[in-house]
Amino acid sequence: MRVSSADGMPQVYIPAGSFRMGGMDVRRAPDEVPVHEVTIRAFWMDQLEVTNAMYALCVSAGVCKPPQSFESQRRFEYYENAEFKDYPVVYVTWGQAKTYCEWANRRLPSEAEWERAARGDDFRTFPWGEDKPDWRFANFNFIANDTSRAGSYPLGASPFGVLDMAGNVAEWTNDFYDFDFYLTSPLENPLGPSSSFSLNRVVRGGSLGDAEINIRVSKRSSVRGSNLNAVPGSDSYLGEFSPRIGFRCVEDE
Repeated sequence: MRVSSADGMPQVYIPAGSFRMGGMDVRRAPDEVPVHEVTIRAFWMDQLEVTNAMYALCVSAGVCKPPQSFESQRRFEYYENAEFKDYPVVYVTWGQAKTYCEWANRRLPSEAEWERAARGDDFRTFPWGEDKPDWRFANFNFIANDTSRAGSYPLGASPFGVLDMAGNVAEWTNDFYDFDFYLTSPLENPLGPSSSFSLNRVVRGGSLGDAEINIRVSKRSSVRGSNLNAVPGSDSYLGEFSPRIGFRCVEDE
């Protein structure tokens, strides 16, 4: 464990290794196959989802733009409310998440890095294993009605000790989304497709409003990312954003 000097984020070391990537349970979706072995270099991953207070540091530095809304799923005052400073930032676009990670001397994780950190070296369905999800492990299916304080579910930790990789907020990754990418994915350090006509990006982890089938470690979601070549501030430039999507960063070893 170490702490980032940029924003105080605790970081967890993910050692180099190989793992089986994809859906191995009966509820797997068609875009989660074929299951394939992937080898990943070592890296550091944020233990927590980036919080409101952390994100505000980047905004104060003049690098990041504020979230697209200061609300959360059911709270009218959230981002600027000190009561929720340690809760995950939401309503951030893919481009905003990318900018923040670069400001913090990190980057968005690849889809494969994200799943490696969530799954570890075995075939588990959830970050904590095979136990049926409930209120002890994760914030999902509206059991908490809104976001929870980052790191509130230690029993739901991944094998490496990364928290909130199931539920709370779903998380942007760097990869473009391709339904059939696993058919041709490189087996070492895959970075996703080189481009996407739709500009959709892979979002992982499921959110506070998702049923348990959507918080499995292999679940892939597709959300329109930012087009940083479009007119700044336009809908195309921003892409989609949501009270259920946040992010975390990684750093090379």
